[in-house]
Amino acid sequence: MKGIMRFGKKGKLSPRYIGPYRIAKRIGNVAYELELPQELAAVYPVFHISMLKKCIGDLSLILSTESIKIKDNLSYEEIPVQILDRQVRRLRMKDLASVKVLWRNQFVEEATWEAEEDMKKIYPYLFESADQGIKFLLSAL
Repeated sequence: MKGIMRFGKKGKLSPRYIGPYRIAKRIGNVAYELELPQELAAVYPVFHISMLKKCIGDLSLILSTESIKIKDNLSYEEIPVQILDRQVRRLRMKDLASVKVLWRNQFVEEATWEAEEDMKKIYPYLFESADQGIKFLLSAL
């Protein structure tokens, strides 16, 4: 289930950087210790050079930790916005219903297929408008 995502694993082709942060000192040939703010105190401040990006000065590339709303356990909750599609796959002895979910702060191309039963339990409000539409169609017949 998609529900909670770990910090930094947003999408395969869309890495995120936060900062900029000052380099406190160089540790060895390929590691640096950064001066991190208090809200990132749970993060170990030493990073391999491959995890760092030189700050060029373009402010549009900088993502603040306040806008991400990082929790103490360094995770945040994705909120579903809309059900885009529905499919039923036939297994040997049962049918498996899935829904294509559009998540907040995601593009349509990044929508994911989730189990319909799980989504109805956790986010029933997504299915209310669809259920009302079905009831309306049935009552018109």
